[in-house]
Parts: sequence; structure tokens; C-alpha cells
Amino acid sequence: MSLKPPKKSDLNKSWMKPRRDKAKKLQPEYHLIVTEGTDTEPAYFGAIKEIVNNRYQGKIQLSVFGDGDNTLNLLNKARKRAESDPNGYKHVWVVYDTDDFPPEHIDKTAQLCEELSASGDISYHAIWSNQCIEIWFLLHFSYMHSDLHRSEYWPKLTECLRSLDEGDYTKNRPDMYRILYPMMDYAIANAKRLAVENQGKPPSRSAPGTAVYQLIELLKPYITEE
Repeated sequence: MSLKPPKKSDLNKSWMKPRRDKAKKLQPEYHLIVTEGTDTEPAYFGAIKEIVNNRYQGKIQLSVFGDGDNTLNLLNKARKRAESDPNGYKHVWVVYDTDDFPPEHIDKTAQLCEELSASGDISYHAIWSNQCIEIWFLLHFSYMHSDLHRSEYWPKLTECLRSLDEGDYTKNRPDMYRILYPMMDYAIANAKRLAVENQGKPPSRSAPGTAVYQLIELLKPYITEE
């Protein structure tokens, strides 16, 4: 191989010029979280959003909307948001309580999420709680498998919070994520245990039960304190 410098006449030839390939800019993975509640759920998931979006701007980004609607209507709103947004959402998480809604609507929402995921580019996830998201909060403190009415969750949560010197539980508390974070792994394990007990049952009959752990477990690597 010749070690002579290139000729001046060759310097402008394309094969002598250094390559200037354009660097490919990787877009973050966008997640849309749409909740039935307008206070409790947006506050809880909003705290997670702030952590994730601030730490991982180029890797994963969350959007949270408290749309104040239920089951099928909530899914329809989530679809419209996802399909009209320029971000290009990869995952849509539809967060809803079973409360006293018709069982067929509760289960149909979960079924449609599976069908939409199988037929399109966006993955839809039915993140239901039977009866309400407070069961997810309670699972941070203990395993519960009794089918209690949701009105009984509030006194139990107040008792748990008072044991931590955190006062009483109210629906719109903005600090629930902060309080519950240290027990997150315990809550995930308890929710999975309930999922095993409810295996084969639709969401409307999985009482108590919650799918919130599915979203939290996916986001856990991004919210774990360093």
C-alpha cells in the first residue's frame, strides 16, 4: 500500500471526501395514560410522569390526562387522543375503576383493548381496578383478598396512613405516590397474587383485583430511586 500523499487533482473526488452520514435521531417511546378519575389518578400518575419525563427525555415520555369518563367512553377518548397526536404513541393505558358500571361495559373495554392491540400499531392496555384504584393503594400495606365495598377502603387507608404519621386519606391527596413508593415492590407482589387468584375471571368478577401493577412494573426501571 502506497504511503504517498494524495495528489492535488484527487482531493475533490467524491471517493476521497470523508463521509458525513447524518446521525439518526432516536425518538423517545411515547406513552399515553388516560384515567377515569380527574383527581386521584392524575395526581398519582402525574407524579410518575414528572420523574420519568425529567430523567429520560430522549428515551421515554409520558402524557397523563384525567378525562373523567368511564369504561367504553374512556377508551374512545383515549383512541381519539392517540390517533390525533403527532407524537405517535406506542402504548395507551386506559385506567378505570369498575365501581357500579355495567359488567358488560367493564369487560368489553378490556376485550377491545386486546383487539385494538392485535390489529394496529398501538398497544392498548386496560388498567382496571375492582372496585377502585384505592385497592392498589391498600396493597402497598397488606394483601387483601376479601371483596369489600369501596366505601370500606377509605377508613383502612386512613388507618394505614396514620401509622406512618401521614394523616387521613382523601380522594384528592396529591402525595400518594411519594408515600407509597417505598412499598411499591410489595404492592406489585400482592397484585400479582390477586391476579393468580382471579385467573380466568373477567375484570368485572375479579374482586378484589387490579391491573395497575402492569403499568407500574413496566415503568419501575425509570422511577427507581438511584
